[in-house]
Amino acid sequence: MPVQKSAPPAPAKSAPDSTRRSEKSRRAIYDAALSLVVEAGYPKTTIEGIAARAGVGKQTIYRWWSSKADVLMEAFLDLGEQSLREAGPEPYAFPDTGDVAADVKGVLRATVDQLRDPRFEAPSRALAAEGVVNEQLGRELVAKLMQPSLDLYMERLRAAQDAGQVRADIDPRIALEFFISPLAQRWLQHTGPISYEYTDTLVDYALHGLAPR
Repeated sequence: MPVQKSAPPAPAKSAPDSTRRSEKSRRAIYDAALSLVVEAGYPKTTIEGIAARAGVGKQTIYRWWSSKADVLMEAFLDLGEQSLREAGPEPYAFPDTGDVAADVKGVLRATVDQLRDPRFEAPSRALAAEGVVNEQLGRELVAKLMQPSLDLYMERLRAAQDAGQVRADIDPRIALEFFISPLAQRWLQHTGPISYEYTDTLVDYALHGLAPR
């Protein structure tokens, strides 16, 4: 009697990759949050709206974040990290060529490029505008989004002090505002165009003052 060969076992089905699924959902939530805050503004952006736009349940969002502010700021931070990855493999650092004026001008020029980038401009404006009237959000924006950059400015100015390029008695935290605050005001309030020429002039005025030399 011929021996019957048993049928080969069916290939095992691979389990869904939960890591890939979670990352896909996270990216969809980031995109939804940024697009909604641009279209509807911060006050009208809701967790429910973000979930619907992203195609996930709102419980998914609450599992990862406690509020819409947390979602939006993480989405914006991720957008910044994407931009850095596109710029090159080196982590972002404030340049120190020994010429503090050239270094600050270079960073401000990069800031101008970012403020002009449509991916950043609309969500930046929406979050910044809400931060003016919502003190808690404003403080969170400074702590999570701005403070790391401010720290780099202060570190570079302290190095310039050590090199004798900047007065030893200045407060770096106040001094950096001569560079970034006028740019932020002009950009937010549309009081004038922002350009490399403008930010270069800010640096010259800040470092050399207004009095005749």
